[in-house]
Amino acid sequence: MKKLLLMIGSRMLQLVIMVLFLSFITFLLMKITPGDPIRTMLNVDDIAATKTDEENLMKAYEFDRPILEQYGKWVLGVLQLDLGESLISKRPVLDMILDKLPATLSLSIGGLVVLFIIAVPMGILGAVYEGRWPDYLSRWTALTGASIPSFWLGLMLIYVFSLQWNLLPVMGKGTLAHFILPSVTLGVAMAPMYIRLLRERLIATLQSPYIEAAKARGLRKKRIIFSHALRGSLIPLVTMFGLSIGSLLGGVTVIEILFSWPGMGELIVSAVMQRDYPVIQGYILIIGFLVVLSNLVVDFMYMMINPQINNGEESVS
Repeated sequence: MKKLLLMIGSRMLQLVIMVLFLSFITFLLMKITPGDPIRTMLNVDDIAATKTDEENLMKAYEFDRPILEQYGKWVLGVLQLDLGESLISKRPVLDMILDKLPATLSLSIGGLVVLFIIAVPMGILGAVYEGRWPDYLSRWTALTGASIPSFWLGLMLIYVFSLQWNLLPVMGKGTLAHFILPSVTLGVAMAPMYIRLLRERLIATLQSPYIEAAKARGLRKKRIIFSHALRGSLIPLVTMFGLSIGSLLGGVTVIEILFSWPGMGELIVSAVMQRDYPVIQGYILIIGFLVVLSNLVVDFMYMMINPQINNGEESVS
């Protein structure tokens, strides 16, 4: 128990350091990249801005202070759960993100469900029937999925299932039917690498001595696959899942825009276009925190599947 608590404390400290590093790099990049949020703010209000107006706004938002001072003040605000205020809408950034975050997370979960519905059966079929037609079907599915850009697939799904057959809604969020097309688009885009990884790992596991011993004991093939071989093959999948969380949260932004999904994708694109720095900074902080936290959870799953792994020596994060 003491060792487990030490590991949790160590990982939490790593989480804080990584989030602070990420937030500082983001803060620095926003300050040195082209674009002036003050001019954007003045244009939004359609007023005849003067040099004095710009200087007054610079002082009001403390953009004239040194970068380290601005960052330090922002960090103090974060410690009090205050991510600042949007330069454009004047709303608290935390409220804006919390309004959109559930929609993004629900769509990500939908994509993961589709991913595993496709990847697990295809991976198992490819390994169990290696060299036969189910294996070719598995590899063809993985190759096709990897070759199709997700935005093109989304457009084709909209064209076929919404415009031609009128079976599913084109865009928006409201019912379970609204989840299907964006979830399928997201899941299909990520499934190929899981299919190939599970297939290869399962083929190797099925040739292991302990599987041969299980066969010699007369265990049924189904039990050998699902009770013994599959469990041993899950470790690389869990590792891959931890590494692909960042890609998932990044890829979901494109899907949200394509299907007009009211998640964080629309929020961050609008913030970038308008140079709304507090919203961008808050978005990256929350996404970075979720990615690091998810990797921490994956580490625990990793150890639960294989307790022999020494804490901290074989981490995915």
